[in-house]
Amino acid sequence: MPDTHARLSASSAKRWMSCPPSVRLEEQFPDSGSEYAAEGTLAHSLAETILRYNNSEISKKAFSTRFNKIKADPMYNREMQDYIEDYTQRVWEIANEVKAACPDARVLFEQRLDVSEYVPDGFGTGDVVIVADDMVNIIDLKYGKGVGVSAKDNPQLRLYGLGAYLEHSMLYDIRRIQRTIIQPRLENISVEELTAEELLDWAEREVRPKAAQAYAGEGEFKVGDHCRFCKARVTCRVRAEYNLELTKLDFVDPALLTDEEIGEVLRRADELDHWVKDVTGFALAEALKGTKYEGWKLVEGTSRRRYTDQDAIAMRLTTEGWEEDEIYKPQELIGITEMTKLIGKKKFEELLSGLVIKPEGKPTLAPESDKRPELNRVAEAKQDFDNKMDE
Repeated sequence: MPDTHARLSASSAKRWMSCPPSVRLEEQFPDSGSEYAAEGTLAHSLAETILRYNNSEISKKAFSTRFNKIKADPMYNREMQDYIEDYTQRVWEIANEVKAACPDARVLFEQRLDVSEYVPDGFGTGDVVIVADDMVNIIDLKYGKGVGVSAKDNPQLRLYGLGAYLEHSMLYDIRRIQRTIIQPRLENISVEELTAEELLDWAEREVRPKAAQAYAGEGEFKVGDHCRFCKARVTCRVRAEYNLELTKLDFVDPALLTDEEIGEVLRRADELDHWVKDVTGFALAEALKGTKYEGWKLVEGTSRRRYTDQDAIAMRLTTEGWEEDEIYKPQELIGITEMTKLIGKKKFEELLSGLVIKPEGKPTLAPESDKRPELNRVAEAKQDFDNKMDE
């Protein structure tokens, strides 16, 4: 489950290691949950319940009680259960591979991992921790589907590994620390392995000094993709100044920009878009509370007319002589995402996989870090783009 109570939590390590003073800045803002966070929490609860039952840690009665409580949550659906079952199956595949080489390997769930030796009051929670003779493997469930998460150079997972090493190295001669991210909705599995020496060196060089700065509210502010989940992201002046730097390129013919300048615009465009949405959303919320912004006012947004009683409308029109096929749309299937939630991922693939296609997407620019292969043939990419625009 999320480690929500540590000021320097492992789950927010990327942010406080990249921008140490943001930790104290965030303390001025209240905690606010999101639908995605609630969904992730429920998925983690389901995974823990299934894993503990499979490991004979809870009785069938206790499992049924917990499972029924999860199913009663409005965010539960068959699709979630299918994805979590895929995740738990993969967990046991990894665990059984370890046990084949080390029968006495321990499999632990939702283990608190203390890293306070390097991070003041720091800890995290490992979804699954597998401890064997000379290695430890931390498996982390990521239920989100927006962006694939990599275990490589991932400070959250490295801190989990550090905590597991510190917890178990007294009894085990741990030489290897493996971290695995499983993201079932994207079919993404990412693994990174470090030696104990490499991990401890990283903790000493990178974590300890950054954690000390963050805890004291010192260091330099830095803008990056870590800003997106920062509670201070809307009114942070450094972030605003960073995004407003693009205004120096205003009113310049793009043809006159250098390739380097165009690349800089592309690099910042995504962050700029997020920043503008953050600020406008915040301003609307504050305006609804009574805040006045010079040059702006609250108005009623655009709305669409809708029927209040479709049956009554149909009866009135058919009485007046219109035919049903004139006033009703033909039946239409619900969308693929909604259908998957309705019948479940496994049933969807079993019944409908041969009846669903995924057309090629039209060419788009993406950062070099994007996992999709590059389109090397410029002429082919242009032709694809022209064809898509003609559709």
